Amino acid sequence: MRKIIVTEFITLDGVVEAPGGNETNHPHGGWQTKYRSPEGGKYKMDELTAVDALLLGRITYDGFAAYWPTQTGNGFGDRMNQLPKYIVSRSLQKADWSNSNILRDVAKDVVALKKTDGGDILVYGSATLARALLHHDLVDELRLMVCPVAVGGGLKLFDDNRELKHFSLKHSRVFDNGALILEYQLTR
Repeated sequence: MRKIIVTEFITLDGVVEAPGGNETNHPHGGWQTKYRSPEGGKYKMDELTAVDALLLGRITYDGFAAYWPTQTGNGFGDRMNQLPKYIVSRSLQKADWSNSNILRDVAKDVVALKKTDGGDILVYGSATLARALLHHDLVDELRLMVCPVAVGGGLKLFDDNRELKHFSLKHSRVFDNGALILEYQLTR
């Protein structure tokens, strides 16, 4: 069975919203950009090359589909464009980005996707989708790049539903800029 790996940029206060800047109107959007580094870039590239597909929520898909198709001639952009992409959305009518497929139901369609042949599936950002996947126990691995910043509120990876989830630490690493990589496996 294929593994689903959720990867998130996250603040010390647990916010995953607007790490790059303009994804939402968060007053501190772009909080992750100060922590970009060659070692972080290599980590993200290695992460991307190790999977066989992307699983995205609609909002992340919209942003990525507007940007990545024009980013060719570099390893990261080429890989993003080449990979099969599965978008979970009830409202998206068509997905024009290369190799894109629309899934309608998190529980049913993602379970079916996990049972198909192929390698691991990476969820970039897509906080609402990631929360739904966690709720349905469909996440096999959670990778957090914790940036040493607090933004005082915003969309968080875990909502306030009081569900108990247990994780075991698989790997950790500190970058020179103070960012921390934490890789967890969900324990069932």
